[in-house]
Amino acid sequence: MVGCLLIHGFTGAPYEVEPLAEYLQIHTDWVISLPTLPGHGEDDTLRGITFNHWIDAAETNLKELKDQCDTIYLVGFSMGGVLAGYLATKYDVDKLVLLSAAVHYIQPLQMLKDIGGMMTDLCRGRLFQNELFIRYSKKIKTTPFLASIEFRKLVQKLKPSFGNVSTPTIILQGKRDGMVPYKTAHIIYDIIGSEEKEVILMDSSKHHILHGEDRDDVINKVFRFLTN
Repeated sequence: MVGCLLIHGFTGAPYEVEPLAEYLQIHTDWVISLPTLPGHGEDDTLRGITFNHWIDAAETNLKELKDQCDTIYLVGFSMGGVLAGYLATKYDVDKLVLLSAAVHYIQPLQMLKDIGGMMTDLCRGRLFQNELFIRYSKKIKTTPFLASIEFRKLVQKLKPSFGNVSTPTIILQGKRDGMVPYKTAHIIYDIIGSEEKEVILMDSSKHHILHGEDRDDVINKVFRFLTN
């Protein structure tokens, strides 16, 4: 039996990886695990949550999946990619998918372009229809400062473990990502020790790579990698 664990990002929720999870549920008979990390989802209770809570939750879900399945695939988006990379060094995992993995974060040039787009929509009276404004304004309002510190601690703690990744890995990154510089994909490629690894840059994708213009192409590339 094949099991696939999909891990969402910081301040996000399973919806960030749901398009891929739903595709896999339709086209395979795999066991699909789509957990919500502590402090995330509808409750948004990040206060008092530490990075160790996220690591422990990811590990717990992986262990539960391994109890059911003998083949394990890991998919991580953004902070979930950092968690997935770490888990791939600690447990026997068959394939690893990293989507917009947040080993580095904030791409100043693209961020300025995104802000410029918001300002244009503001002037045209369309700000509240701007997808990025809707997504990030809520996060800015509801994310405690200490939670952001915990996110940075997690990256600092787990990033060095990427050098021990030996699992076949595919790394997908959007060239228009304003949160994670797209060159991060090449940095991860150079760091990890996998003999079988590949970087794919998506020209039209922003940070939420499974919700952008390249969504179907991203899903198809991941599916081919996992089923090859």
